[in-house]
Amino acid sequence: MRETSQSRRRAWLTCLAGSACLAPLAAAQGSKPIRLIVPFTPGGSTDILARAIAPKLALALGRTVLIDNKPGAGGSLGATEAAKAEPDGSTLLMGHIGTLAVNPAMYPRLGYDPVKSFAPVAWVARVPNVLVVNAESPARNLAEFVALAKANPGRLTYSSGGNGSAAHMTFEYFKLRTKVFMLHIPYRGSAPSITDLIGRQVDATFTGAPALLPHIKSGRLRALAVSSLTRLPSLPEVPTVAESGYAGFEADQWYGVVAPAGTPADVVNRLNAEINKALALPDVAHQLALEGAEPRPGPPQAFAEMIAREIPRWREVVRVGQIKPD
Repeated sequence: MRETSQSRRRAWLTCLAGSACLAPLAAAQGSKPIRLIVPFTPGGSTDILARAIAPKLALALGRTVLIDNKPGAGGSLGATEAAKAEPDGSTLLMGHIGTLAVNPAMYPRLGYDPVKSFAPVAWVARVPNVLVVNAESPARNLAEFVALAKANPGRLTYSSGGNGSAAHMTFEYFKLRTKVFMLHIPYRGSAPSITDLIGRQVDATFTGAPALLPHIKSGRLRALAVSSLTRLPSLPEVPTVAESGYAGFEADQWYGVVAPAGTPADVVNRLNAEINKALALPDVAHQLALEGAEPRPGPPQAFAEMIAREIPRWREVVRVGQIKPD
């Protein structure tokens, strides 16, 4: 009898030291569904990425994972709701560069703190942006484009999907680094902003690769540079901004899962492990590739450090550009 008790105790201690017992621990929380809040409308990149990993997470954890779209205020409404949820692992947020790095500077009365209100779980993906001009633009490369803008201060325009959008922030960061002055023309969504660039109503845009690739391949738009530190496999001939004379320039969109602050570390680590596994699956990788997204598996701390680095950078961009929400 004593030997059996000692064996059980040793097995329990072994379980506590490893990940094998995390499934029973998760099961002990009950079969309560996991709510994955997407702070935007269905159909966008944030929603698509959430729906790519949700079924894999559900299968791995043996719990239902529900996508809950909560749009409004640039993603702030959904993020605020997630921040105030019970920190038991049953509520998650698919955050992105806007909700976790830009909004703190854009909204003075934000209902959450991107660092204090959340426990980073997993960096899911990044989406490089591409700087494009109309095919009839005289600028053939980034140096010529910068020279053109400097020779015509305030006369060139650029489009975005709206004030505070990723395209808006990326171009403002580009202006800050290159010292050019161009006027911002906001649209309600990236599609009309690209349409007007093709129609020559505006001079440039700097937005996510997926929406631009068909027009680049067809010759209607000319790609001048990409925002990532490395070239895109889909556009190997297009240099990065960094290699075009602006060392260290990087302005990709990024996405990741966070939980309310105070969520137990074992729950965070289990979620992180399963999301990383999901990102390695061929079908998930294919879905991400369709969005121009590159998976970024790694530990929670890596995501936490990235968020902390991004916040002051975009705060400065918002301040210098005097950017206000719609």
